[in-house]
Order: sequence, then structure tokens, then C-alpha cells
Amino acid sequence: MNDTVAWRVEQACLDAWPALRSAMRGDWLLRFGEGVSRRANSVNPLHDRATSIAEHLDSFAALYRHHGQPLIVRVPTLLAGAAQIERELDQHGFGREGETCTLLRDFGGERFAEHASATATRAIDSFAASKSAAEPSGAAPDITIIPRADADWLAAIARLQAQTPSHAAVYARVVAAIALPTGFAALRKDGRIVATAYGVLHGDLLVIESVVVDEALRGQGLGRGLMNALFAWAVSSGAKASCLQVVADNTAGRALYASLGFDQELYRYHYRRASN
Repeated sequence: MNDTVAWRVEQACLDAWPALRSAMRGDWLLRFGEGVSRRANSVNPLHDRATSIAEHLDSFAALYRHHGQPLIVRVPTLLAGAAQIERELDQHGFGREGETCTLLRDFGGERFAEHASATATRAIDSFAASKSAAEPSGAAPDITIIPRADADWLAAIARLQAQTPSHAAVYARVVAAIALPTGFAALRKDGRIVATAYGVLHGDLLVIESVVVDEALRGQGLGRGLMNALFAWAVSSGAKASCLQVVADNTAGRALYASLGFDQELYRYHYRRASN
């Protein structure tokens, strides 16, 4: 896989989980999200020309202190200057955490369930004008995809992820800030949402985020059903591939994604956290 595709995936994943505030400094993008997730509260390289960070660390730390957050640097392995940046962070006592894999799967002309495709079309058609979408005739009664996260979807993911009230409030603001077409998938069992995921269309690339299944119901194929529904939603709008990011030690998640065709690991990244 060439670096152009990898950097496009990197940009798409940033767009799919936006920061609430951001600032650009030279080769770096500083993201601020009120402490919810390291991705939205870290320094990220803008491109492959980022080869050094040492001279910026003091000013970056001061800005993160201003926002009440620690300085965290996200280092993707696709960065040509990664080794030098790692040495500089080592010299300044930064710890390492959060190894994560970025995976890709091509659709290659595959077809997915018609009911999911119909729901997907409704979500895309409603993207600009609607806050919700009714389930279309012929759709499976337990899976819906809507173009914006409504109160039910947000309440469900807050419950499934055991979010605190402050976390839930920030999460809602983050997903509301996504500028690209989105599809928020929910699977209901006995009228209750027991699994969630959302997808973001970055041109012909689908980014998958927030795949969560009720802990008591895992291993029953619910995550697989949601993923296939999102695949159909995206393919119906011209998507040719899908990507996602998963923590490296999430064995169950990686097994699910491998079984769904995510057979290309593009790159990894990890975080370096300031010691003070």
C-alpha cells in the first residue's frame, strides 16, 4: 500500500473523529476535545514533512496547559521522521501508550444486504435536510441507519460505553461536529438499542467508528450485522473501501474485523505522553 493511500486514510480518520478546537503550528495539528479520547486531545503530524518536534514542545505544552490537558503527541509509523521524533520525545521523558492498528478492506464490487442498502440510501438522501430517518419498507426491523445521532442513539452509546455525563456531553458535540456524510447505525433487540456503530464517507472511503455491542450479547454476530449494514450504506453511495482503527491488544475486535475482510494493516500509531 502506497503512502498516498495511507495519508488519505489518516486524514479521513481525523475527519471522522473531529476535535472541538484545533490549532496548526508548522507541521503539526494540535487537537483539543475537553479530555475525551487521546485522538481528539493530542498533537498530530499534518504530513510526512514533520521530521522534528523538540523545538515546539515547550509552546505545545503551554497551550495544552491553557486548556487544562496534558501534552500528548500521536506518532504514526507512516511518518518518515518517526524515528527522530521518537528520540526527541525519549530525551524529554515522554512515556509511550495506546498502540493502535489502522486497517483497510477493499469492497471490490461486493454486494451487501438489500435492506441495509435501502436504509443507507435513506440516510444519505436525508443528510442535508433531516435530523432523523424512518426505517424504509422492507428493512430488517432491528437495524436502522440515520444521518445524525439522535437522542436515542446517543443515550444508547453512553449506556454501552458507561460514559459519565460529562463524557456523554462531549461525545455528542464531537459527533455533531462531523462535516462529512454520516450514518449512525443501531441494532435493537426487544425495542432496546444493544449495539451501535457509525460510518463517515470521505469520498469513496468509508471510515467506521464507535462499534459497541452490549457486553451480555457479544458473540452473537450483532457487530457483524451492523458492519455489513454500514458497508451497504457506503457502497450504495459509491464507496470502494473501508478503514478503521483498533487498539492493538483488542483481540476480539481485531478478530471480528479480520473476518469482515480488514486484511490490510496500513500503519500503526501510539501516543507519547509528557511526564509532568
